[in-house]
Amino acid sequence: MFERKLKLLACGLAAAAVSLGLIACGGSDDDSGGGASAGDSVTVYSSFPLQGASRPTGMAFQNGIELAFKQAGNKAGDVDVKFVPLDDATVQAGQWTPEAESANAKKAAQDDSAVAYLGTFNSGAAAISIPILNEAGMAMLSPGNTAVGLTSDAPGADTEAGEPEVYYPSGSRNYARIVPKDTVQGAALAKLMDQDGCKVVGVMHDNEVFGEGLATNVEIAGEEFDYEIVSAGAVDTKAANYRSAAQSLGEKGVDCFVYGGITASNAVQLYKDVAAAIPGVKLYGPDGVADSDFSEGLPANVAADTKVTVATLSEDEYGPEGAKFYKQYKQEYGKAEPYAIYGYEVGQLILDVIARAEDPTDRQSVMDAMFDTKDRDSILGTYSIDENGDTTLTDYGVYSIDGGEFAFDQKITTK
Repeated sequence: MFERKLKLLACGLAAAAVSLGLIACGGSDDDSGGGASAGDSVTVYSSFPLQGASRPTGMAFQNGIELAFKQAGNKAGDVDVKFVPLDDATVQAGQWTPEAESANAKKAAQDDSAVAYLGTFNSGAAAISIPILNEAGMAMLSPGNTAVGLTSDAPGADTEAGEPEVYYPSGSRNYARIVPKDTVQGAALAKLMDQDGCKVVGVMHDNEVFGEGLATNVEIAGEEFDYEIVSAGAVDTKAANYRSAAQSLGEKGVDCFVYGGITASNAVQLYKDVAAAIPGVKLYGPDGVADSDFSEGLPANVAADTKVTVATLSEDEYGPEGAKFYKQYKQEYGKAEPYAIYGYEVGQLILDVIARAEDPTDRQSVMDAMFDTKDRDSILGTYSIDENGDTTLTDYGVYSIDGGEFAFDQKITTK
């Protein structure tokens, strides 16, 4: 299976990092700390897909970070911060690739001035870069990864493959995220489908770290409700169409369908075929399809029956600071994709982390400060980073699609 190969590749890359001498490169050789002094400078890298179907979301993350840095004058306290954005997708693949993500993580690890790595969007990409950066002793902070197994062994993690320990060869944690993990998103989707009166729910996934885990979480959470779940397994993301699979779902009485996957995994074709095979079917998707390539790619009749969960709420939910952000973002970059605000917050947080670090030029000090993020009063609300690297935020937004645009419907709060 692709996922098994991906996890093994992550482990292999971690070993390669050791052989290349990446452990703890960069930062200060003086463990005594001492804080920042005038003229100190550090580098922060990012890695998001900037090609293919996930480009709108990748650019939203990158633009949000750039806006946060620009507003801060590219400074964290007295320290100058250089931002280096990288692309983990290729034109040929049309999406992120293990090779591109590995190269990005190694580039950051080998830069003596680098103290943090912001990314990724795709959880499968994080499975590649976390071990490399863990061996290098560098903080990694994600605005978009939701796969459970990156941080915990909760339901949805592949514990047989060693999650999450497989990603932390040094034995300590270096990775955190500000978006709720898929135990939360899966519960939100399951609750939404119950609210919408679903009777038989068909579930498929794209066999990636994120997609398979999300599908599992939806199925587990769905056991709480009265509807039947039909688990149809993984799709061939390179298939020309999914008519046969869609027809099979229809024959089993499916009236609602949810896909664990990303837009780049041929999501538009899948949704079109399911809608054609099952008239009136209600369609649901996770944040992996919350981008304009998906919303604009669906025919109007299919889009009208589709809802997507994203850890972003309506602009009104974020108060005056949110209104200010959206105004400035739109002035700089135009339309804001749903996750733009998460890019902005991850940029603000890493600047705060660097400023709080005992020695902002030292990688270990920056990691310590990241995990010491408690009761942060942010544009997203008040949250902390726990010992596993997870955020305490739990709300998800539900979006419909109107004229190719995502429109906020409601907030889903889970246990």
